Amino acid sequence: MGPLHTVNKSPFASTALASCLDHLTADAALILIEDGVYAALADGAFAARLAAAPVAVYALGPDLEARGLGAAALAKGVRVVDYGGFVDLAAAHSAVVPWL
Repeated sequence: MGPLHTVNKSPFASTALASCLDHLTADAALILIEDGVYAALADGAFAARLAAAPVAVYALGPDLEARGLGAAALAKGVRVVDYGGFVDLAAAHSAVVPWL
């Protein structure tokens, strides 16, 4: 598998997610962590771009919970993983690429 891309900044405070989405390849995956989980909201500005992404998109459950968000509020196709799932994703991919 290709790389696992991580985005930890809110898409409303940083261009990291937009840049990441422009550079994804089909063999990669994307996980939204920390404030990056705000991008996963179904009614957010990035919902359509995430749904159209050529990769699996994940959001870290504990970071959603810390921000008072639940899985029901997420955009179509975004999967929630816990810390163990994050570790499994990192282990399954060739590299972890942080977008800062």
